[in-house]
Amino acid sequence: MVIKLTTEAHDRIAAAIAAAESRTSGEIFCVLARRVSSYRDVSLAWAAAAALVLPLGLIPLGFDTSWIPGMADGWEAAHLASREVSIGQALGAYAVIQAVVFLLTYLVTRLPTVTRWVTPRAIRRARVRDAAVRQFLAHGLHVTEARTGVLIFAGLSDHQVEVVADKGIYDRVDHAVWGDAAEALSAGLKRGDPAAGFEAAIGLCGEVLAAHFPPHPANPNEVPDRLVVI
Repeated sequence: MVIKLTTEAHDRIAAAIAAAESRTSGEIFCVLARRVSSYRDVSLAWAAAAALVLPLGLIPLGFDTSWIPGMADGWEAAHLASREVSIGQALGAYAVIQAVVFLLTYLVTRLPTVTRWVTPRAIRRARVRDAAVRQFLAHGLHVTEARTGVLIFAGLSDHQVEVVADKGIYDRVDHAVWGDAAEALSAGLKRGDPAAGFEAAIGLCGEVLAAHFPPHPANPNEVPDRLVVI
């Protein structure tokens, strides 16, 4: 998925954050990650499994070294000593097939779309959650005055969205609210309109924050009102 965020889109998201925070002492921050992990380990796991399992299917078919050019010369020796040579050639040919299967599987699973298909959703969700928590800490949302920071995070190529709320509000709000915000952002991303998705998610989070944490008289802006793209 290729999504380009224009200056106008950034301005819309910043305005939505400012409007939401004008009604609360809470803080909202947005991050869009193009990719949170290469998932290279997943590709290696699929390649190793394929190299171990797929070549076994050749054995019932009467696998022979002559199937691989250069591995056999077509001559057979008529004495028992030749058996060791034949076994060695067969093992060598099998190893070559395993290497080829491993390499082809790895290369195919490195294609972005295929990588997403072969990576279990639980793994993608866990890595996006970890990336979101790291961003939450990196931008200081855990040190706001009332512990009411909220991070709205989207992993673009991972097709995962995460909303991270600090302890001050998480314990006081129905957790379904964060799921609704995540769904709103996901819907915007699916339509190719991330600005609208972030605006909707920000609006939902802002309503919750306003209901539980009204603005203080000073109401300082502790976190910049903007979308960060990484």
